[in-house]
Amino acid sequence: MSSASQLAKRFREVLLDGLWIANTNFKDQLKDVTWKQAVTKIGSLNTIAMLAFHIHYYIAGIVNVLEGGELEIKDKFSFDLPPIESEEQWRDLLNRLWTDSEKFALLIEQIPDNKLDEVFVDEKYGTYRRNIDGMIEHAYYHLGQITLIRKMLTHS
Repeated sequence: MSSASQLAKRFREVLLDGLWIANTNFKDQLKDVTWKQAVTKIGSLNTIAMLAFHIHYYIAGIVNVLEGGELEIKDKFSFDLPPIESEEQWRDLLNRLWTDSEKFALLIEQIPDNKLDEVFVDEKYGTYRRNIDGMIEHAYYHLGQITLIRKMLTHS
């Protein structure tokens, strides 16, 4: 299996279907979360909806680059979640997350292994491999937060 295919597999594990590292994934953790739970604030923690939006923001931004576009995302906008006021809006956010996550994985699989160690957009961002690994690690970090917030919401 190519390095790119292995990275795509690891990405799918954390977002869509894996149990390897955390015995869960984003899709599993978010499937039964209602929109009211998703927007419920606990203390100073981000809401589940904000965390889902945040991860999707970066996935969509990198997808744009992998499809030949510019890197247009900015960290300062990564938590700018528009208000979610219905189950439909929450499900729409999740559907975009799942669709773009699969697109991200498919695009990773198409990267030739020798390109993984090339510069991603600008030298300050490191290589393609570093950005993909970073996206996976970033997703696991927020998956842990979502898992804990869900437990706090359902056991309070």
